[in-house]
Amino acid sequence: MSDANMRAGQACALFISDLHLQPAHPATSTAFFDFLERHARRAQQLYLLGDLFEYWAGDDDISDPFHQRIIAALRSVSDAGVAVYWIAGNRDFLVGAQFAAAAGLTLLPETHVAEIGGQRLVVLHGDAQCTEDVKYMEFRAMVRQPAWQQQFVAMPLAQRKAIIAGMRENSRKDQGSKSYEIMDVTPQAIRDVFTATGTDVMIHGHTHRPALHMVDGKRRYVLPDWEPDATPPRGGWIAIDGHGTITRHALDGAVIPS
Repeated sequence: MSDANMRAGQACALFISDLHLQPAHPATSTAFFDFLERHARRAQQLYLLGDLFEYWAGDDDISDPFHQRIIAALRSVSDAGVAVYWIAGNRDFLVGAQFAAAAGLTLLPETHVAEIGGQRLVVLHGDAQCTEDVKYMEFRAMVRQPAWQQQFVAMPLAQRKAIIAGMRENSRKDQGSKSYEIMDVTPQAIRDVFTATGTDVMIHGHTHRPALHMVDGKRRYVLPDWEPDATPPRGGWIAIDGHGTITRHALDGAVIPS
């Protein structure tokens, strides 16, 4: 049976986000490799919707052995004929052309409209829609500027990693004092995306609050973060089949009732 025929009975597209891959959490990497081998290789498209890595200091860190394993795993999926797409998250927005070429994937803008299985939808990471978190939005506006990024990646890699470690620590402290509402997406920001894109379906990550939400009759699917060692384990993905049917899947692949 050809790869195309094998994929015909599988999902047209799979969506994941917020794995926060890092050497300190090997179980997440193992779950990711298993997902790529058992599921992603049989799809037609794979969308990585941000925060695949806990952090990314720049493409000059591409030779790190851990990063090489992730890149090789993604490349094997791409080489199998799967179109792999990347949308930057708030942790790995410095991923660039060098990483994309090595992994065999396509970098997308932070808001992207796709048509899959006859279903027109918008995909994004989701952090730009957390507009009530004013402090984060100010930070985001700064670090997404090309001039800031050029200045940052010009620093020695070790210095960048030290700065990122400090940012991560400050972020953890800030989250402890922020309310649920502030760290979640703002309803009006979601409506604005639907209006701007003319879509009725959205898939995003970032908030770590997986669910299907209805917004003025439109569907907003939120992806889970991945932490197989948690109790209960967290993780999973969203799939769209050839008929446009959308399903949510747990880490073990089981379909989650909507």
